Amino acid sequence: MSTHVIGDHGRSISLEAIVDRVAPLAVLHGSPGTVITDVVFDHREVRSGSLFCCIVGAHADGHHFAHQAAQAGAVAFICEHSLAEEGIEGAQLVVEPGQVRIAMGEAACALFGDPSRSLRCIGVTGTNGKTTTTHLIRAILNANQWQTGVLGTLDGARTTPEAPQLQRHLARYLESGCVAVALEVSSHALAQQRVKGMQFAVGVFTNLTQDHLDFHGNMEEYFRAKSLLFTQELSTCGVVNADDAYGRRLLEHATIPLTAFALSDAVDLVLGVEGSTFVYEGYPVSLALGGLFNVSNALAAAASARALGISPEVIANGLSSATPVPGRFESIEADGVRVIVDYAHTPHGLEEVLRAARAALAAEHADGRSPLSEGGRLLVVFGAGGERDRSKRPVMGRVASELADAVVITSDNPRSEDPEAIIAEIAAGVPTGARCIHEPDRRRAIALAISQTRPGDLLVIAGKGHETMQQFADRTTHFDDREVVREELARSGLNHQNNSRHRP
Repeated sequence: MSTHVIGDHGRSISLEAIVDRVAPLAVLHGSPGTVITDVVFDHREVRSGSLFCCIVGAHADGHHFAHQAAQAGAVAFICEHSLAEEGIEGAQLVVEPGQVRIAMGEAACALFGDPSRSLRCIGVTGTNGKTTTTHLIRAILNANQWQTGVLGTLDGARTTPEAPQLQRHLARYLESGCVAVALEVSSHALAQQRVKGMQFAVGVFTNLTQDHLDFHGNMEEYFRAKSLLFTQELSTCGVVNADDAYGRRLLEHATIPLTAFALSDAVDLVLGVEGSTFVYEGYPVSLALGGLFNVSNALAAAASARALGISPEVIANGLSSATPVPGRFESIEADGVRVIVDYAHTPHGLEEVLRAARAALAAEHADGRSPLSEGGRLLVVFGAGGERDRSKRPVMGRVASELADAVVITSDNPRSEDPEAIIAEIAAGVPTGARCIHEPDRRRAIALAISQTRPGDLLVIAGKGHETMQQFADRTTHFDDREVVREELARSGLNHQNNSRHRP
């Protein structure tokens, strides 16, 4: 092999090794001995020795950047047509239209040594609960003395990175001593083959409700994308939420061994805003995450751990040791005024959060902790993201108005859309006569809601959760709901405290 520069991750591979994995998908033009030191799809990330993948996306065609990639040092290309006629030198793997991502996934796995086959990878998919479930899985596996990594929404711009970044992350986890990784697997990632070439020890299905129809078109296509995780190509076995209608469909048509979990697995359940208690297979669990939906997430994590052979006692201890996940039903309190910040940004997610908040209020009033004379109302501030599924907006308006006593509709991440237009689409679902205020400025909306709360009330700020930026058409600005809540509570003269670690 000739002398060559190895990538900054210290790896290199011959193009022939990649050809062996993608044949007969691709036709090779050029030398199979070409040495590859990186796999990239963004021409701005190309360096000497890169394999450049010409992805045809919704807004750009990677083939148009092949010249720039070659000038930056790309020595090989995965493309849908020959680039030789365009004067581009270098080896080329020519694939059928739409198959560049498949070949890219295999190439990335090959370059980084197939880390998923050396790690116990647990892939979590579903509309809601992916982030929390992966963190609970990590808590359980760490309690079992398995050093475990987590990869998902809190780690970057995308829930599941594109294949090259994903395999790089997994390789780094392996090199750092991890024996397992819990990762979120989005429907986009499955549809776009970002996990191609991987092997999951366990696939986890949390639920499926309306979201991402701007991408998938309809619920059947959305479900079909999620179902791809539960095939022999990707997963050895799976655990599925039997309380969910789509989960039951998966269980009925399984092609790999699947195990069901359900809320009935949580015995003697006691719910609270800041946490819940229950018994799992005879062992007590004290979960520092409020809401019934988080009990379901905990049971998903427990079922995946059982599939890996971990004992119920260790699972209970692991769940009890888990700390709250940032921006997921995160509680902030000031002189009796409580605020819950949550990432809920779908109709079902918003409904689950509001029902959990309402149930917690009812329980506290019932046992005298928060008398109705001191409040007891449920308020909510929320919006909807721009350039995303518009059909869910009026549904969210209806859900909020039906479950909360007062509603403030505001901006989420409007992106290129007019914030007022988004609010109008949400408001179209609010019944006439419902108490609803429109305030496009998110800070002012939060301040307004706080000014209207009384001791004993509960205010939910939904939609952004852990996010620290707000995206507009012409700018991206710093905005953290949790910071704003604390600032506005202080401005109102209330002394706040973060109660997210409080246990029932």
